[in-house]
Amino acid sequence: MVHVTTDRLSVLGFRGMVAAAGLVLIWAGATACARGRAVVLSLPAPQQSTVVGPGDLFDVTVLGEKELAHEYRVQPDGTIDFPYLDRVTVAGLEPQQIEDLLKQYLIEKKILIAPQITLVVKQYNSKKVSIIGAVQKPGNLNWTEGMKLIDAVSAAGGLSSIADASHVRITRQTSAGKTVSVTVNIDDITDGKLADVLLQAGDTIKVDQRVF
Repeated sequence: MVHVTTDRLSVLGFRGMVAAAGLVLIWAGATACARGRAVVLSLPAPQQSTVVGPGDLFDVTVLGEKELAHEYRVQPDGTIDFPYLDRVTVAGLEPQQIEDLLKQYLIEKKILIAPQITLVVKQYNSKKVSIIGAVQKPGNLNWTEGMKLIDAVSAAGGLSSIADASHVRITRQTSAGKTVSVTVNIDDITDGKLADVLLQAGDTIKVDQRVF
């Protein structure tokens, strides 16, 4: 026969409670992480369109033609003034398509025989990401290729003192014309628990205020 004192039972009971509590915490943490991943997964993948539009700024380099202007800004009517070609409509075109178009025109007008052109977009001023709510500088931000949620929050001056980092809502327009919104915890991203969210031009970010 084994005799167990009352004190021994109390210790065993306490240890059992601690173990059970630990299991609950592990389960809760796993559930929270799973929910965090699910939130981001429920947001449609961004449509990364790099077509240029009015206000966008890009550099054009023509090999061997140093005297040609390098920097061009797309005008409100969607055109640029390119040397020897006058006005060229570029709005709605990808950078590679603009390169091909300029090459075609330069050859057709017999200005260059085999032009080698490189185009690099410096600013997508026609593409915006809006950030509102509890940030230092709410407003519209110029979208850049590869822009993520933390980039946008930083560009807006960071969170304000009354921001609720656990309730940051991203609203996105899908290719089907639908609007999808998800809530993300910024702290989970900065702590490495959740991957940063790649943004799409046209996204709206709203940072809620803490409830006191």
